[in-house]
Amino acid sequence: MSERSWEAEAEELRKLAPRHFLFLCVANSARSQMAEGIARSLAPASVTVSSAGSKPSRVNPLAIRALDELGIDIRGHHSKSVDSVSPDDVEAVITLCAEEVCPVFLGKARRIHWGLPDPAGAGATEEEQLQSFRSVRDELRRRLSVVFGR
Repeated sequence: MSERSWEAEAEELRKLAPRHFLFLCVANSARSQMAEGIARSLAPASVTVSSAGSKPSRVNPLAIRALDELGIDIRGHHSKSVDSVSPDDVEAVITLCAEEVCPVFLGKARRIHWGLPDPAGAGATEEEQLQSFRSVRDELRRRLSVVFGR
């Protein structure tokens, strides 16, 4: 069975127009936090956007810097456990794990998997690490722009 392209999945989400998106990864520190910030900047005000992880830690400072470059402020975000999110109103779950096991989310939400590399710890220098965050940020923005028709 071939995996559907992210474009087809993004288009499906755009047509479904979920009222609550949840982004998941393990630590809820980089990919899912950036996805939450970007989605909030693109989604209509009536859409709820959240993120969580199976082993929450802290928001990575490089995720904050990468989104600052786009004028998106996630300084007020904090890492949350997937167990703290009620499945009742979540209509779309996007998992972002690539090299680790993604959290499981129970409920009736439409599930999509966009495996993106974890930028945390990538690169030897801070500039190389920041470039990894920028690459993931730009890919998330590209995909979420399709979801939200922007």
